[in-house]
Amino acid sequence: MNIHRFSFPTSIHFGPGARHQVKDHVKSRGWSRVLVVTDRGVALLPFLRQLVQDLSSGGMEAAIFSEVWGNPVKSQVAAGVAAFKQHRADSILGVGGGAALDVAKAVALMATHPGDLFDYEDDKPGARPIDGPLPPWVALPTTAGTGSEVGRSSVISDEATHIKKIIFSPRLLAQAVFADPEVTLNLPAAITAATGMDALTHCVEAYLAKGYHPICDGVALEGLKLAARSLRRCVQTPDDIEARGEMMMASMMGAIAFQKGLGVTHSCAHALGTAANMHHGLANGVMIDHALKINVATAPDRFRQMTLAVEAGSGDGTRFLDWLRRLKADIGIPARLVELGIGQDQLERLARLAVEDSCHQNNPRPCTRRDFEQIFNEAL
Repeated sequence: MNIHRFSFPTSIHFGPGARHQVKDHVKSRGWSRVLVVTDRGVALLPFLRQLVQDLSSGGMEAAIFSEVWGNPVKSQVAAGVAAFKQHRADSILGVGGGAALDVAKAVALMATHPGDLFDYEDDKPGARPIDGPLPPWVALPTTAGTGSEVGRSSVISDEATHIKKIIFSPRLLAQAVFADPEVTLNLPAAITAATGMDALTHCVEAYLAKGYHPICDGVALEGLKLAARSLRRCVQTPDDIEARGEMMMASMMGAIAFQKGLGVTHSCAHALGTAANMHHGLANGVMIDHALKINVATAPDRFRQMTLAVEAGSGDGTRFLDWLRRLKADIGIPARLVELGIGQDQLERLARLAVEDSCHQNNPRPCTRRDFEQIFNEAL
């Protein structure tokens, strides 16, 4: 497969081996002191060590900040900013899944902006503007999930409450993305499945989100087609490079499409992340068929189109939900929350957190706290 290059919304270098173009890109920009922001797991992988060696052989000084793990929190960003300043860095290379890439964006922001990170929270009354220059950063994703590499936001949790805070600005967009499916070949099946369900959920909920945005609708539907064709193959035949590439593309497409909005599934997933520190993709995966049921009668045409897109025949949303359940079973995503240790005693808090989350504001059908109680009760 060749390396394809296109700009939407940023410069993307896509294909097996794309990571080998990072060195020349960084060098051509005149950046000489690079901070590599990654997570603890990726930091141990041979390809990352080779990447750092390549930068060094090109005359650049690279330092690694790898204190990212789990759902990223503000203290990780603060530590990354300290590492950036200690290295006297002039640029950032984010390498990893959504957590590492979100931290890379937040480090770039706070390296040049005053105050506290959450002063810049999106839609916060009196929020500080992101109006100054940021150090340039480029992204090398290692999962096919959040699509954070093409996103304009950083999602960081509050350590005290575990509530996710969204920092948003077009200035957070990476200058370039190197999307190399080869780096996903060794992902464990469980991570492949959970991150893949995150990408698929982005496509589905963006397509269903209310509002007029046919560009995002088209991107979301095509991303869903790619995910439907490839996710099982990635889990069941992990060395299928074509399938890995299609899932990486579906991940980016989902992230591009959800600028239109998300929906009820994501509000449920964010509640599970806050209350149980559950992996976001896994939370989306376990909740999607339970949560989407509320939308079937409201958006029948959209469900028909999605049913056709995943080649589940024709008909109403019931067929699409059945297809989702079969997919989950095939790739090892739990059917119900009880399998993940969630009990009836947590239902009230989960419903409260979900209704307070902003994602469901774009859901095609308005959702009340009682709706969320029913959704979580069924999902148990």
